[in-house]
Amino acid sequence: MASKQNNFVEERLAGLEKNSLYRRLKTVVVDGPVATVNGKKAIHLCSNDYLGLSQDERVVKAAAGALRQVSQCSSRLISGNDPAMDKLERLLAKHRRTEAALVYPTGYSANLGAVTAVADKNSTIFSDELNHASIIDACRLAGAQVKIFRHNDAAHLGQLMIKSAGRKIIITEGIFSMDGDSADMREVGRIAMEHGAITIVDDAHGDFIFGPHYSGVPAKFGVDADIHVSSMSKGLGCFGGYVAASAKIKELLVNTSRQFIYTSALPDHLCAAAIAAVPIAKKGALQKKLFANIKYFKGKIAGLGFSLGPSESQIMPVMVGDEKKAVAFSDDLLKEGTFAQAVRYPTVKKGSARLRVSLTAMHEKSHLDSAIEAFETAGKKSGII
Repeated sequence: MASKQNNFVEERLAGLEKNSLYRRLKTVVVDGPVATVNGKKAIHLCSNDYLGLSQDERVVKAAAGALRQVSQCSSRLISGNDPAMDKLERLLAKHRRTEAALVYPTGYSANLGAVTAVADKNSTIFSDELNHASIIDACRLAGAQVKIFRHNDAAHLGQLMIKSAGRKIIITEGIFSMDGDSADMREVGRIAMEHGAITIVDDAHGDFIFGPHYSGVPAKFGVDADIHVSSMSKGLGCFGGYVAASAKIKELLVNTSRQFIYTSALPDHLCAAAIAAVPIAKKGALQKKLFANIKYFKGKIAGLGFSLGPSESQIMPVMVGDEKKAVAFSDDLLKEGTFAQAVRYPTVKKGSARLRVSLTAMHEKSHLDSAIEAFETAGKKSGII
């Protein structure tokens, strides 16, 4: 690498280190609700496997039984669909109460694909200020005018829409990935109806967790979104993303979505895993266990004096504020046998660093009690409580 390039890289990394924004990959081996992190065994509070289905033997067996090849090694429009893909998409459409669904390799690419297919330079996108990075990138790629409304502020959203012409698109998360709170879908739906706007909901963290039949946050509020985007690597414990919408919107995606057209298909054994996971998730027993864990842990942690922000879900931000302090807190917590990562800028605003705790149905009360004790010890040491 040329010296100028070396200087740029080194300066950039040094700046990140100085501001406590430098990231380091940890070696993690997961075993149910615990993990070995850089050789240290700890209670695992960083997983999005909310129902524990990634480790369910029925799901693992389904994936293994379908493993005839590692990958199709091509896009679906070139190599065609495995029958498992068609079956999975029908299952997901029924789950989200839509006419059709289209599977993408990841939830990130599903957001990019959905937004760029329905928005263009003649559109205005109204995006919640706390939306995920994949939504922000999708809005930029679409070439549309983008207006940011204050988080969950229906009045502000309404004001912005009055001042805009052309095609209008509202996009929000269902459960916000860093704060764990829920979008006010009733207000979003009402405003969209008033202004003839298209609604897009990224429900990655609410899917298979909330709503009637666990169909997600829009269903919880009795709202029919135009386009549902979700991930199969969260509540479903599998891999890939999908868009659920009308049959015509699916046709539009197949014909215009670059993120679908120009990428390899999700491997069929991963489709088989998701097909096996859906009916298990729909039974509801795992959600019942998860909600009991949420209630117990939240009450105990709040009782110790920690601030959990506006969380209404399995995602709990333990608020710290200072980036350096958040990293030290996470390190101290790991020493006490609990793994919870520090989340900092640019994932969240500067000065709003936190530890992002994710609870799962795999956690037993003994795991939670150990984690609570670790939080108390590390919190007192770092001066957070």
